[in-house]
Amino acid sequence: MRETKRGSFTLPGESGYEELTLNLAERWGADVIRDSDGTALSSEITEAGFGIYSTICLIRDHNEWANAHKDQLQQTFLVTEPRLAISQEEPFSISLMEDFYEDQFTINDNPESLGYWQVYDRTENKEIVRSSWTYDAFTGRVRLIEFQPFHQYTVSFFAYRIWEEISMYNHVTNNWDKEHLMPLDPRHEETREYLYGWLKTWCEEHPATTVVRFTSLFYNFVWIWGSSERKRNIFSDWGSYDFTVSPRALIEFEQEFGYALTAEDFINQGKFHVTHMSPGKRQLDYMAFVNRFVVDYGKRLVELVHSYEKKAYVFYDDSWIGLEPYHENFKEFGFDGLIKCVFSGYEARLCAGAKVDVHELRLHPYLFPVGLGGAPTFCEGGDPVRDAKEYWIRVRRALLREKIDRIGLGGYLHLVEGYPDFCSYIEKIADEFRRLKSFHEDGEVYCLPIKVAVLHSWGKLRSWTLSGHFHETHMHDLIHINEALSGLPVAVDFISFEDVRQGALKNVDVVINAGAAGTAWSGGNEWSDIQVMEDLSDFVSKGGVLIGVNEPSAIEGYHTFFRMSHVLGIDKDTGARVCHGRYEMSDEEVPGLIPTGSKLRKGKNLYLTSENTHILAMEEQEPVITYHTFGTGCGIFLSSFQVTNENTRLLLNLMLFGQKMGLDQKYLTDNPQTECAWYPDSRKLVVINNSELVQSTCVKTDFGVSEIRLEPFDTAVIEF
Repeated sequence: MRETKRGSFTLPGESGYEELTLNLAERWGADVIRDSDGTALSSEITEAGFGIYSTICLIRDHNEWANAHKDQLQQTFLVTEPRLAISQEEPFSISLMEDFYEDQFTINDNPESLGYWQVYDRTENKEIVRSSWTYDAFTGRVRLIEFQPFHQYTVSFFAYRIWEEISMYNHVTNNWDKEHLMPLDPRHEETREYLYGWLKTWCEEHPATTVVRFTSLFYNFVWIWGSSERKRNIFSDWGSYDFTVSPRALIEFEQEFGYALTAEDFINQGKFHVTHMSPGKRQLDYMAFVNRFVVDYGKRLVELVHSYEKKAYVFYDDSWIGLEPYHENFKEFGFDGLIKCVFSGYEARLCAGAKVDVHELRLHPYLFPVGLGGAPTFCEGGDPVRDAKEYWIRVRRALLREKIDRIGLGGYLHLVEGYPDFCSYIEKIADEFRRLKSFHEDGEVYCLPIKVAVLHSWGKLRSWTLSGHFHETHMHDLIHINEALSGLPVAVDFISFEDVRQGALKNVDVVINAGAAGTAWSGGNEWSDIQVMEDLSDFVSKGGVLIGVNEPSAIEGYHTFFRMSHVLGIDKDTGARVCHGRYEMSDEEVPGLIPTGSKLRKGKNLYLTSENTHILAMEEQEPVITYHTFGTGCGIFLSSFQVTNENTRLLLNLMLFGQKMGLDQKYLTDNPQTECAWYPDSRKLVVINNSELVQSTCVKTDFGVSEIRLEPFDTAVIEF
């Protein structure tokens, strides 16, 4: 697979390590050198003939301005942990900052802010009137004048964020000894004009920069740290808009939408509005409000960069809130490229589908001493080659299906000096990537005639994601489904329940609904809409396939728990049917359908709703895979789904089986440890080994059957 062609690779350079930088640029075929958070590029590097990415995080690293305009720092609503009142004979007060990391937050108690504070009796779930509590600014405590013994109370209050979260993480991770950077809020016109002027000066002072790499834009995903080292992470959600709120934002929202939001609209009983739960109207209105602001100001900044004949790329992660790449407004920014850090295949697909000219992946491991979870990487006990290989094998599957334009790394380049095997492996990856990219440039990859629609509450807006990386969302079946789909030879779209109501099922073959009851992924209250149930039933009756996973279409209050149980042929007993009779269960084998080694976690309290439901697999006397004919289509149920090589092939097999297509289609490998992609225009077949063992596989093609032997994790290219 070795290629010597240079290009499509971004290398993190480092001042003071010029020889290392230029040597690895040659080895890895880099055409671009970038700086990173905490590094700089010397003139020897910037004048060496490479494209130059310069990283800026617009809203931080302005502490002089921030200290002079502390009322224009970014804010958020915080809520105290519930505190139990014991006796009316004793004073009862709540310390606001007791639970929170004091380096991250400070109380905003100015009069405008205080008007939005709320005290709640969580036992009764009601707000306490303002005359029943007082606030002592000196002690930072709220005292309740009237309260009920043995009730729990919380205080929701505004707090300034005094340490920008990503800088805070990098600072703590790398033991930096430097000033804490504060995040500015461009919601204030004065700050907007300051930042615009700063960027203008910056562009003038960086003539060597060819690409301004915005480290996202203005607002970070929510990441609340706690005071206790045993519970440092209080709450985080990569899709949350909580860090965009301020008194100024709430005033402008009310002026635009005609109604007021409260602290409780964000706090939500202390649950916040996690991406995994279906959004309500007030939440969606606020997201639209923030998105429009971010687009309007972001577009102005991109135009400024373009006026200096530089390109503008944006890094999707970090301060990406309001920067939804699948939002209809995203193209208005005018970004030339999108950069996405990736651990998995679905993240590569997320990047590939964005409407920009250049799609770039930042590979892992990041060149830091330790990784995201604190495990060693480029330090004692670390194995960066193992990490790089693990992530590359996941990402490579997706690269076979969709074209990505560039890859690269980030961090401190000097850390690789003691890891020559890592340098060699990155060299191999860079060459392999350039070759795979060239196949897409020659023509489209072949797909089976199956179009899949993943149905959930967010629809296209949150295509190929849940609310973070795989290691943060691994407990949800849908992220495993996304990861499996990212490398399968089928067309994939993401649709919402509103899309269903608008006729989105007309050009779909398979619908997947996967998730726990009440989540955005299963659908929650959306299943109370009769039209959705009718449209989906009609779709299946006319030949479509519904694949339901875990608790699909689940909602309480009806005669079944799964609203689509009449299609799936199976339902779940939540306790109301323990005395009801059940169909006896026995499994039936369909030759070749379930790969050897495929295994799913069993469900609980599942029962068949039709004697015509076929159990294709059982685990401890519980059905884990069922099939039920409905009209000319069918419903397929899986009790769970976890991505493995075998389960990924199982998912494809079930789609083929449901569509009444044979399992031995052309351009599929017969070994689930391997996969392939066929590029008809260049007549090239790429076969990959996703396992750590030597594998042999056969592929039926238009030119006969090809037999291929692959070394562990290897790639083979056959030209016809």
